[in-house]
Amino acid sequence: MSQSTAATTPLIVPELVRLDVSAGADKQAVINYLADVVAASGRADTTEGLAADALAREATAPTGIPGGIAIPHCRSPHVLAPSLGFARLTDPVDFGAADERGADLVFMIAAPAGADDFHLQLLAKLARGLMKSEFTDALRAAATPEEVARLVTEQVQPELLDDGAAPAPAQEGAAAAAAPGGTGRVIVGVSSCPTGIAHTFMAAEALEQAGKERGVTVRIEGQGSGKIDWLDADLVQSADAVILAHDLPVKGMERFAGKPVIDVGVKAAVNDAGSLVDQALAAIDDPNAKRVAAGGAGGEAEGEEEHVHWARRLQRSVMTGVSYMIPFVAAGGLLTALGFLFGGYDITNNASNIVTGSSLWNLPDLANPDMAAPNALGGSPLMAYIGAVFFMLGSTAMNFLVPALAGYTAFGLAGRPGIAPGFAMGALSVAIGAGFIGGLIGGLLAGYMASWLAGLDVPRWLRSLMPVVIIPLFTTLVVGSLMYMVLGNPLASFMNWLSDSLTSMAGSGSAIFLGVILGLMMCFDLGGPVNKAAYLFATAGLSAATTASYEIMAAVMAAGMVPPLALALATTVRPGLFTEVERDNGRAAWLLGASFISEGAIPFAAADPLRIIPPAMAGGAVTGALSMALHVGSRAPHGGIFVFFAIDNLLGFFISIIAGMLVTALLVLVLKQARARKLVAEAAAEAAAAA
Repeated sequence: MSQSTAATTPLIVPELVRLDVSAGADKQAVINYLADVVAASGRADTTEGLAADALAREATAPTGIPGGIAIPHCRSPHVLAPSLGFARLTDPVDFGAADERGADLVFMIAAPAGADDFHLQLLAKLARGLMKSEFTDALRAAATPEEVARLVTEQVQPELLDDGAAPAPAQEGAAAAAAPGGTGRVIVGVSSCPTGIAHTFMAAEALEQAGKERGVTVRIEGQGSGKIDWLDADLVQSADAVILAHDLPVKGMERFAGKPVIDVGVKAAVNDAGSLVDQALAAIDDPNAKRVAAGGAGGEAEGEEEHVHWARRLQRSVMTGVSYMIPFVAAGGLLTALGFLFGGYDITNNASNIVTGSSLWNLPDLANPDMAAPNALGGSPLMAYIGAVFFMLGSTAMNFLVPALAGYTAFGLAGRPGIAPGFAMGALSVAIGAGFIGGLIGGLLAGYMASWLAGLDVPRWLRSLMPVVIIPLFTTLVVGSLMYMVLGNPLASFMNWLSDSLTSMAGSGSAIFLGVILGLMMCFDLGGPVNKAAYLFATAGLSAATTASYEIMAAVMAAGMVPPLALALATTVRPGLFTEVERDNGRAAWLLGASFISEGAIPFAAADPLRIIPPAMAGGAVTGALSMALHVGSRAPHGGIFVFFAIDNLLGFFISIIAGMLVTALLVLVLKQARARKLVAEAAAEAAAAA
């Protein structure tokens, strides 16, 4: 739907409104009721799909707010048009509001999975409106669905009404600080929630309203799912304090460096915005108040980092490094695999000689006997040249693997000031032979030191130099010296031992045991930290270009494909054991599994972990063991069956995957069937007891 069309389509119509109804005794029943209202109006394809997505969002955090209001919401592929379902309940239902009051006004915000910025802006207006008592009072007093639809449309789409007029824009910029009756104090901030629709903008409205009540200028930037309306730079510069009400990392944190900060979750602002404004006002005059770190601390405030457990912070930074490294591995690994496809297995020996000094305007003499390429695709010298180009490109990209891992691990700990020293430690690790282990340790050390420097209380005139000069300079100097003079040789020796050990394991019984361990890790948390640790271990070894490293990569990729493929098979063979939503997920899991996207099994594991994860681990272990036993190798780090050309022993690759897939699917079906029989027996027992 184009924005111009969306502008003339109302979010709410009388058919979406239900007044003075009893929708059930709990929030699950109310959500199902409103999902049915939206689907019955033709704005969602299924009641079940929309309800499942809304309930999944509800499980992450309650959507009740003080004052008898609830706003269950979600973005769902089952929504055909952005909609607001509304029910005024005769029997209030508990949605987890802080004041423990049941909700009698319930909105369901249903946004399409690909909702554009325009739709999200309209939903943000509703969220802000629900924080105004005159709006909610009018909803409670409305006599007809048409009146409710008009009230809501006046709030979110006044241009659709014949007599409507868009409200005047709020004051922005430094001039807002001079609002009549104000104290001259200016507070700015950011709000965000996981979905980025409702609580994000309700928190912003609540804080701004609390500021008005106190004669203080408060401007909050809602970092929602759509386009961000950034705070005016002059206003930020003149602000006396910052309020961060967020459940996601704050974007552009460095803008607030050095300012007193109140850092809370988004619900705290919705529930008691006045208290937060009072705390911010007190922090302005408190020289010991917490302040935003000079480097932004990775997009989070100093205060939040103090309350994050060190192990959680360490894990999060390593996962950040791995996530940013993967594109380098994917690009480099796939290009290298294409180089072998076109240039032959021996392209590593002559790629540099073929490419050096040549270009499209200066092709090598392909007729020269020295260009003979019997192992290239079709024995063609031209294919050898193309393969050499691909191989050199891939090798260049792979050279960034360790620096990217180290740089973005440091970024995860210290924000932008950690990137430069982190990259330097990664490059240094490669130079001294410490490999990815050295890069990981160097990145962590650089991140911790940069974070410590960012937290120092320095004079105001020095703060602007900290993130761009002082922190990178001193971090690189200190951590680099430590790596060179103390850690370099031990780490290099460890990497040599690890490489020699892996090489010796190839073709031995130990390789099968290694395959079992890697398979278990890949299927334990399906894309989580354990899965990523196994994947990092495999991809980091690809740069060694040894038989052992290729076999480890193949075992990891094959095992990671098993859970989604097995669940796709299980839902196809016995669909009656699964819900409609799970059957839909099962159809999508065929492609996800074939592409080596382990996360395709997460919806199943989240709904029934005890009957999904153990079978997945069993199948992954079988696949990993078989892959190593059959000496399957992969020169590509990702792609599943679509990088077949990069697989050594392709038949063994498929045998390994199919075996693990059958084991997992069979175990899942056995466990699901046992549960179904138990439920039938319990129902029969209850019926007999009732009789």
